[in-house]
Amino acid sequence: MEDIEIAGQLFRGCAEDLTRLQQRLRDGETGEVKDAVKLARELRSATQLMLEERNKVEKLRKEAAGAVGDGVFDLDAARDEIGRRLACLRRAGGG
Repeated sequence: MEDIEIAGQLFRGCAEDLTRLQQRLRDGETGEVKDAVKLARELRSATQLMLEERNKVEKLRKEAAGAVGDGVFDLDAARDEIGRRLACLRRAGGG
Protein backbone atom coordinates (compact mmCIF):
# COMPACT_ATOMS: atom_id res chain seq x y z
CA MET A 1 0.00 0.00 0.00
CA GLU A 2 1.36 3.43 -0.90
CA ASP A 3 2.26 5.97 1.75
CA ILE A 4 -0.36 8.35 0.40
CA GLU A 5 -3.08 5.72 0.81
CA ILE A 6 -1.93 4.97 4.35
CA ALA A 7 -1.88 8.66 5.25
CA GLY A 8 -5.34 9.03 3.69
CA GLN A 9 -6.71 6.18 5.78
CA LEU A 10 -5.14 7.66 8.90
CA PHE A 11 -6.63 11.04 8.04
CA ARG A 12 -10.09 9.58 7.53
CA GLY A 13 -9.88 7.59 10.76
CA CYS A 14 -8.84 10.63 12.77
CA ALA A 15 -11.55 12.72 11.14
CA GLU A 16 -14.18 10.11 12.06
CA ASP A 17 -12.93 9.99 15.67
CA LEU A 18 -12.95 13.77 15.87
CA THR A 19 -16.49 13.88 14.50
CA ARG A 20 -17.65 11.40 17.15
CA LEU A 21 -15.95 13.42 19.89
CA GLN A 22 -17.50 16.59 18.56
CA GLN A 23 -20.93 15.01 18.82
CA ARG A 24 -20.22 13.90 22.41
CA LEU A 25 -19.20 17.46 23.28
CA ARG A 26 -22.45 18.73 21.78
CA ASP A 27 -24.29 16.19 23.91
CA GLY A 28 -22.66 17.68 27.00
CA GLU A 29 -19.92 15.11 27.60
CA THR A 30 -17.05 17.48 28.38
CA GLY A 31 -14.74 14.87 29.91
CA GLU A 32 -13.14 14.10 26.53
CA VAL A 33 -11.98 17.59 25.56
CA LYS A 34 -8.33 16.55 25.91
CA ASP A 35 -8.97 13.62 23.57
CA ALA A 36 -10.52 15.98 21.04
CA VAL A 37 -7.48 18.26 21.15
CA LYS A 38 -5.16 15.25 20.75
CA LEU A 39 -7.16 13.95 17.79
CA ALA A 40 -7.19 17.38 16.18
CA ARG A 41 -3.39 17.47 16.42
CA GLU A 42 -3.12 13.97 14.96
CA LEU A 43 -5.46 14.92 12.15
CA ARG A 44 -3.37 17.99 11.36
CA SER A 45 -0.16 15.91 11.42
CA ALA A 46 -1.69 13.25 9.17
CA THR A 47 -2.86 15.90 6.74
CA GLN A 48 0.56 17.50 6.64
CA LEU A 49 2.25 14.14 6.11
CA MET A 50 -0.15 13.25 3.31
CA LEU A 51 0.42 16.55 1.51
CA GLU A 52 4.22 16.30 1.88
CA GLU A 53 4.22 12.76 0.51
CA ARG A 54 1.99 13.76 -2.40
CA ASN A 55 4.35 16.63 -3.22
CA LYS A 56 7.35 14.28 -3.12
CA VAL A 57 5.61 11.84 -5.47
CA GLU A 58 4.70 14.64 -7.89
CA LYS A 59 8.27 15.95 -7.84
CA LEU A 60 9.63 12.48 -8.59
CA ARG A 61 7.13 12.02 -11.43
CA LYS A 62 8.17 15.35 -12.97
CA GLU A 63 11.85 14.46 -12.65
CA ALA A 64 11.26 11.06 -14.22
CA ALA A 65 9.30 12.60 -17.10
CA GLY A 66 12.12 15.08 -17.75
CA ALA A 67 14.78 12.37 -17.72
CA VAL A 68 13.73 10.68 -20.96
CA GLY A 69 16.74 9.63 -23.02
CA ASP A 70 20.34 10.30 -22.05
CA GLY A 71 19.96 14.10 -21.99
CA VAL A 72 22.16 14.63 -25.07
CA PHE A 73 20.69 16.24 -28.15
CA ASP A 74 21.99 14.50 -31.28
CA LEU A 75 22.41 17.28 -33.85
CA ASP A 76 23.56 14.90 -36.59
CA ALA A 77 20.41 12.76 -36.20
CA ALA A 78 18.24 15.89 -36.14
CA ARG A 79 19.92 17.22 -39.30
CA ASP A 80 19.39 13.86 -41.04
CA GLU A 81 15.71 13.80 -40.01
CA ILE A 82 15.16 17.34 -41.29
CA GLY A 83 16.85 16.43 -44.58
CA ARG A 84 14.68 13.30 -44.89
CA ARG A 85 11.50 15.27 -44.31
CA LEU A 86 12.49 17.99 -46.79
CA ALA A 87 13.20 15.31 -49.38
CA CYS A 88 9.75 13.84 -48.78
CA LEU A 89 8.19 17.29 -49.29
CA ARG A 90 10.15 17.83 -52.52
CA ARG A 91 9.04 14.46 -53.88
CA ALA A 92 5.45 15.31 -53.00
CA GLY A 93 5.74 18.55 -55.00
CA GLY A 94 5.74 20.92 -52.03
CA GLY A 95 9.08 22.63 -52.74
